[in-house]
Amino acid sequence: MVSNPVQTGLKICCIGAGYVGGPTMAMMALKCPEVTVMIVDISVPRIAAWNSDELPIYEPGLDKVVKACRGKNLFFSTEVDQGIRDADIIFVAVNTPTKKVGMGAGRAADLTYWELAARRIASVAETPKVVVEKSTVPIKTAEAISAVLHGAGKTRFDVLSNPEFLAEGTAMTDLDNPDRVLIGGNMNESGNAAVAKLADVYAHWVPRERILTTNVWSSELSKLVANSFLAQRVSSINAVSAICEASGADVDEVARAVGMDSRIGSKFLKASVGFGGSCFQKDILNLVYLCQSMGLADVAEYFHSVVTMNDRQKERFVSRIIHGLFNTVTGKRIALLGFAFKKDTGDTRESASIEICRRLIEERASVCIYDPKVEADQIWMDLTAATKLDKTEVQKYVTLCDSAYEAALGAHALAIATEWDEFKTLDYDKIQEDMVKPSFVFDGRNVLDHGALRELGYIVYAIGKPLDPKLNTSINC
Repeated sequence: MVSNPVQTGLKICCIGAGYVGGPTMAMMALKCPEVTVMIVDISVPRIAAWNSDELPIYEPGLDKVVKACRGKNLFFSTEVDQGIRDADIIFVAVNTPTKKVGMGAGRAADLTYWELAARRIASVAETPKVVVEKSTVPIKTAEAISAVLHGAGKTRFDVLSNPEFLAEGTAMTDLDNPDRVLIGGNMNESGNAAVAKLADVYAHWVPRERILTTNVWSSELSKLVANSFLAQRVSSINAVSAICEASGADVDEVARAVGMDSRIGSKFLKASVGFGGSCFQKDILNLVYLCQSMGLADVAEYFHSVVTMNDRQKERFVSRIIHGLFNTVTGKRIALLGFAFKKDTGDTRESASIEICRRLIEERASVCIYDPKVEADQIWMDLTAATKLDKTEVQKYVTLCDSAYEAALGAHALAIATEWDEFKTLDYDKIQEDMVKPSFVFDGRNVLDHGALRELGYIVYAIGKPLDPKLNTSINC
């Protein structure tokens, strides 16, 4: 039984209406109907989308929750200052991308938006607040934010760390039934009271034994370490996939045998073209930079190898496509199925598809992309950034399609880059009729029936599987 201790009249504000702030606050509003939840953002189009029938992000179950609470105790607004003034608890869920320039570029987190949010709070808040880090941030960020607040005379503000542990595609389930809720605060009377106040909100639906409280630094570090461990498992099984291809072993069989060991478990042992998303690479590089700044060069190198292996996996996949198609893809049509970094999301951040496309464009292939959820503007934005070409140049090599069948029309090869369920049920016999012969399938997610495809006449390459004897392997990948 979960207790119901939330104070009537409590007001919560979340700065940032993105992938973290939107779903998290929507679930909080659903579970705590007597709490008023206000999500604020400076982006007028984004807030307009949250107030419309077409939400700005796709997440299974999110639409239903938002519609159940919006206008009752869940509100979306561009009135940032008013939201800050009215709130008892302020969550900050702004973007913290990897720095692109300056000290720590390519590794350290860019805290520009976080600092701006802290200074905004400091400038407009009129009463003491509990400020909560929801964005993934480096260790000691709470200390820096406290310095900003205290420097503005806000000495009675408490800063907590409350990292999110969501997986896109299952975020609403993760929020509804979390493995744990982690809250870090200062170990003093004021800090303990702030931690208790936030814990009481979560206790509305999360059992107390799953609400963990730590000091603020442990909480900040735990988020980075958790994502690093998960990514490490993906890179480990992807490294094994290379061994499997060279030896004739089957990576799925190896993963099943290894995963049945109760000490290891089966999660995150699915070989693929590589991990993506907003967190894994960013958090690992953040941890690498943290280690380097502390003089822990060997530890930094260890964690950085996880990213190196992930990059290598994407390059290995592209190399298989090139070598399989007789060592050249110039002028050849490649149907790329999937652009999101994983199924059940429209998020493309760090998607393997971006690097696959960049390399195929570099090889002057004709790439035809289909994804059921990713918006066209997002694809063009990602590809122009990755290739450093303008949109007109990119369009010489890339076509966006409305279906997998359209993308495959006249194609030399199909490349599965996202594990969308619909790709499992396509009529591959029909598709092959309109493809160039011999027809190739490069399954970067191991979601297709490879035996059935070979019976239809396809030449198939799958991650970590024994190589198709008809596949050109004259050059080692």
